[in-house]
Amino acid sequence: MAIADNLTALQARIGEEIAVSPWFTVDQDHIDRFARATHDLDWMHIDPGRARAESPFKSTIAFGFQTLSMLSYFTHEAGLWPEETVYGINYGLDRVRFMAPVRAGKRIRARFTLKSCEERPDGALKGVYEALVEIEDEAKPAMVAEWIGLFYPPGAAGAARPA
Repeated sequence: MAIADNLTALQARIGEEIAVSPWFTVDQDHIDRFARATHDLDWMHIDPGRARAESPFKSTIAFGFQTLSMLSYFTHEAGLWPEETVYGINYGLDRVRFMAPVRAGKRIRARFTLKSCEERPDGALKGVYEALVEIEDEAKPAMVAEWIGLFYPPGAAGAARPA
C-alpha cells in the first residue's frame, strides 16, 4: 500500500506520521549475521554468556548500525514508497541518534513522519522523513533519524527500465 498516489497528495501530508512498519524480532542469529557481515565481533553483541555476566544490559545487544540498516526493510514493509515508484535511492541522513540499546529477542518497528517533499529537476521525488525505531514495551526509542530518500516515477530522468 502506497502512502500517496501523487506529489500533491503527499505534500498534503507533511507533518503527519505517514507509515508504521510491522514488528520485527531482532534475535541473536540476526545480530550474529550482522557481526560477521561487518567484521565487528565485539562480545557485547555476540557472546550471550559474557553479556549476561558483564554487560550493564544483561543481554547481547544489536549494533546501532544494524538498527539503522533496518530502515530500508521497514520502508518496504510499511508501504512508504509513493505510488508508481520505479525505484528508490537512499539519499542520506542528516541526523541519527541511538537512544536505547536493542536487546537480543526484542521486537522493533519504525514510525515515519513526513517532514518535507519536493519534486527535483530530474523528476524524482525527494522525501525527508523522521524515522523513529521503537522497541516494544520500552519507553525510549532505539533510534531517531532524519532520513532522505529519492523516489523515481516512470518517465523521470534515469528511471527508464533496461530493455
